[in-house]
Amino acid sequence: MKNNTTNNEPEALSKVPELTLTFWIIKILATTLGETGGDAVSMSMNLGYLISTAIFGTIFVIAVAFQIRSQKFHAAIYWFTIIASTTVGTTLADYATRSLGIGYTGGSAILLSLVIGSLYVWKRVTGSISVSDVSSPRTEVFYWLTITFSQTLGTALGDWTADTANLGYLGAAGIFAALLLLVVVAYYFTGASRTTLFWIAFVLTRPLGAAVGDFLDKPVAQGGLEFSRFTASAVLVVAIVALIALLPHRAAKRAH
Repeated sequence: MKNNTTNNEPEALSKVPELTLTFWIIKILATTLGETGGDAVSMSMNLGYLISTAIFGTIFVIAVAFQIRSQKFHAAIYWFTIIASTTVGTTLADYATRSLGIGYTGGSAILLSLVIGSLYVWKRVTGSISVSDVSSPRTEVFYWLTITFSQTLGTALGDWTADTANLGYLGAAGIFAALLLLVVVAYYFTGASRTTLFWIAFVLTRPLGAAVGDFLDKPVAQGGLEFSRFTASAVLVVAIVALIALLPHRAAKRAH
């Protein structure tokens, strides 16, 4: 006789969304918004990187607190927190690489070490870095800390590829899109760890968004389209809100 759990037993769910195509589309839009929105406040509003980081950092901490206090997955809260993390990542990376003079290469190396270190400690403490296990306050803290490091790394890495490597914004976007395609191929045609592939893809979407965001709002002389940062950000917000409101979003199932 088949030994199943009772039909009335609630299914264990994570506090993060199921990894669908919709998730990745919104993630890329959110990272692009992080670039245009962060630049709009730090540059267009002339608040500077440090003050902008303090503003977005405060918003991010408040958003994480709401996310952790929530008893279940809420798409609006989750994506607001993601956007907050990517905007603070933009201004923080710009402050470190430009104002502190660390440079894109040094900043990328430091931030990559922080991402790897965060994942290592998370794995050692909880035994799993799978997003399907993000359901307790402790795992959520690790999750959002790792995400913040990855979002900041993505900004520095995107700038390094576009500027230091002289590939330009479209060239950088093409490089990271191609790398994401390789991750997709590995997912469907190899036995590579799904958790490892997720984190690689999660990191790669940020420099892709950074390159696209810079392409939208940088001057034509620098290879951009010179759109208003505020207009570009508003269009991205509308697109994200529409995708959240119109498409279904389910919490990821927790591993047993």
